[in-house]
Amino acid sequence: MFPHPCGVAAQALERSGHTFTVKTVGGFKMIPLSRRGKRNEIIALTGQQDVPVLVLDDGTTVQGTSAIVTWVSGNSMGH
Repeated sequence: MFPHPCGVAAQALERSGHTFTVKTVGGFKMIPLSRRGKRNEIIALTGQQDVPVLVLDDGTTVQGTSAIVTWVSGNSMGH
């Protein structure tokens, strides 16, 4: 089984010592219309519906697992 992209991003943040809050959004990519009305906050932040999205303290976003893992590697808390 493949790890969930949100879990991969969360694990990278945890390992690097970052504190963060997880917000769960509804819907599934592979089920048509299941996201309707459930990802409005994601759309407002990023213009798209996919997760994970990391919202930084300054309000900017890092979108997608690979981008989050890359951001973490350059912003480790040094634990």
